[in-house]
Amino acid sequence: MVSGSKKIESAATKRARLMDLKDDRENEFFTTFRYYPAIGLGYEEGVARRDPTDIIKVDDTYYVWYTRTSRGPPPVGRNYATDVLRATTWDRAEIWYATSKDGYVWKEQGKAIGPGPKGSFDSRTVCTPGILVAKGRYYLFYQAYSDVPEDGYNVIGMACADSPDGPWEKWPEPILVPGEKDDFDGACVHDPMLIVRDGKYWLYYKGHRKLPESKYPWPYSNAKWGVAIAKNPEGPYIKSEYNPVTNSGHEVVVWPYKEGVCALITDGPEKNTIQYAPDGLNFEIKAHLGGYARPADPPQAAGPYRPDAFTNTKWGQGITWGLSQITRIYRNGVRMWCWPHLIRFECNLSINKKMNEYP
Repeated sequence: MVSGSKKIESAATKRARLMDLKDDRENEFFTTFRYYPAIGLGYEEGVARRDPTDIIKVDDTYYVWYTRTSRGPPPVGRNYATDVLRATTWDRAEIWYATSKDGYVWKEQGKAIGPGPKGSFDSRTVCTPGILVAKGRYYLFYQAYSDVPEDGYNVIGMACADSPDGPWEKWPEPILVPGEKDDFDGACVHDPMLIVRDGKYWLYYKGHRKLPESKYPWPYSNAKWGVAIAKNPEGPYIKSEYNPVTNSGHEVVVWPYKEGVCALITDGPEKNTIQYAPDGLNFEIKAHLGGYARPADPPQAAGPYRPDAFTNTKWGQGITWGLSQITRIYRNGVRMWCWPHLIRFECNLSINKKMNEYP
């Protein structure tokens, strides 16, 4: 370079300067994951347990809700599903719950809610719940189908109770529905997870639309997240004009962190990243997860313990553990399908962690 000439920067150099790139050990948003059995919610032949909510603590007891199916044969796919045979492991499902004193050993307590009567919006299956605690009540949001799920239309329903043990009263109509045909959520709305923020109720959800040119029955690759905000826990939930707020993602995992919201993205073009939005809307990649010499991939369908998710905190503390699902196992180096079940994950995404500290 000629002395005195204008300095030239490569794209990488500009990116490093603008994004303030750091080594993993110096990055507060980086973590590794470790996994342990969730005793009482583990593998059971013929039974699916999947998609746990975030975990709440009531007095000295932890609670979690999740999708569960009764014992039966493996799913047969949409084209062969009947009133008896399931298309997927979340077809003809119910929402159950379990409790724990220590987060490691769980006791399955039974059904919280099941499908509605014939003709209702949730008559086929209820699954993938999210929990909200507000104004002394408990609100259970859930994915609902009136037809065989896979690439079919679905909505988000809601039930409420005065106790985490129920009984649960369902709202008569869906709390959130898909948008217009060409919207990012024009086919389905999924995976509700809530945060109380700025005195309002923020419902983060996954949406996707069926692309005519897609060769896959369920185009995970176009899944993105949106948020709908309400002044009251019962709604109405109004979709943000910023939607979609991510361009990737599968099961929604968000938590308060400092003044903003953190997100764990595990699918799509920005998969296996931690993203952060100081305003809860404009997410930026802050860390990449997994890779060479890392002990484990990020959790699938994580339900973290988020003690300040509903406290309207102005300074979120982060997360360190939760439950997630496992749907594949390795046998002799081959990745194989298994009956979904729940496991415990641990990480270090707390504001109190020390740099260079793993996980």
